[in-house]
Amino acid sequence: MDISTMDPGQLTHFGSAFCVMLTMHFTVQLLSQHLFYWKNPKEQKAIIIIILMAPIYAIDSFVGLLDVQGSKAFFMLLDSIKECYEALVIAKFLALMYSYLNISISKNIVPDGIKGREIHHSFPMTFFQPHVVRLDHRTLKLLKYWTWQFVIIRPLCSVLMITLQLLGMYPSWLSWTFTIILNISASLALYSLVLFYHVFAKELEPHKPLAKFLCIKGIVFFCFWQGVVLEVLAAMGVIRSHHFWLDVEHIEEAIQNVLICLEMVVFSVLHQYAYHVAPYSGEVESMMKNKKKE
Repeated sequence: MDISTMDPGQLTHFGSAFCVMLTMHFTVQLLSQHLFYWKNPKEQKAIIIIILMAPIYAIDSFVGLLDVQGSKAFFMLLDSIKECYEALVIAKFLALMYSYLNISISKNIVPDGIKGREIHHSFPMTFFQPHVVRLDHRTLKLLKYWTWQFVIIRPLCSVLMITLQLLGMYPSWLSWTFTIILNISASLALYSLVLFYHVFAKELEPHKPLAKFLCIKGIVFFCFWQGVVLEVLAAMGVIRSHHFWLDVEHIEEAIQNVLICLEMVVFSVLHQYAYHVAPYSGEVESMMKNKKKE
């Protein structure tokens, strides 16, 4: 196929497909490395779920781009797939951090070195929790519940939203209600992760927790805020429709999907650094031994 003969629509599809393939390439490369050095299943299962976030977002967005004239319920379904997977990733990230610290909630295992450590809550959580609490099995279980509630609430809301949309019973006030519920739920899950990192930053430092968290938060941040910016641009008349068969709302969705396809390439590359296989391949141990010899 000659690229020079393609129209803008075909070029957009071709470029987006290429981005999806690049994202798949980098993700499969990292995935195969972890499967080859399968040393710690508990940690690496969580890592695999996390790194699959980039290709799932890319493929989901590409499907939306192929059916650019899809219904509102169709685009809501695609967004729900991304957001439900985001909820699972957040929960698995906390599980990964627990594993790094040898914490097991189900087996009631909390290392003695971290018991009794102070956790400082900030506003508005101080309305529901004391400003300072001591870390124990109960507080760690609470952090886990705060994270997992989003994994449950997000799919439930998605099913209700799509069902109501298909039934034609989805007024604007209900849309805002779901938005508020989901934002509170997501904020609570992210708050628990930030709080956990703040308490255990020193112990987690060798595992690059900030880089790992920023890869997840970065995907969520770009997808959400660029969607907001596109809506503002459409409302201001910057994004306009020049096609009788495509309105502004669908053009806005198409731009969002193209941007996500591009961004997932970047995040799949960043995953190579944040979730490197070195801790499981023996490279870290060999480097430590060499340093000791020197």
